[in-house]
Amino acid sequence: PAPASRAGGGATVELKVGANGHFVTDADVNGRSISVMIGTGASMVALTYSDARAIGISPRESDFTHRVSTANGVAKVAPITLDRIQIGDVMVRNVTAAVVEDGKLATTLLGNSFLSKLSRYEMRSGRLVLEE
Repeated sequence: PAPASRAGGGATVELKVGANGHFVTDADVNGRSISVMIGTGASMVALTYSDARAIGISPRESDFTHRVSTANGVAKVAPITLDRIQIGDVMVRNVTAAVVEDGKLATTLLGNSFLSKLSRYEMRSGRLVLEE
């Protein structure tokens, strides 16, 4: 991410669109860094099974209680709440999320359960601005 600033008191971070047309960056999730893709079309944060394990979340088979539709078809998910997600200086707390069953999601998505906790986010000229 581009350096954050504190315009008007809230931290901001600016991400450049990648060659694939997506906004991909590293995020600190519950104190551990993982690669994420910002998904404005996703309703919530969806963690890959391996990313969940990397940040210390190990759902049991019985935790996968919901079914969702993904780009790869229907998958089972385990609902969770993340303590915090931080990109640069922009941080949000208590984020509703789900761990997707192993092999059903290629990249962790930061969807609207993250984005809706920001004071503002805006896409313009190949850039995504996130404001705390």
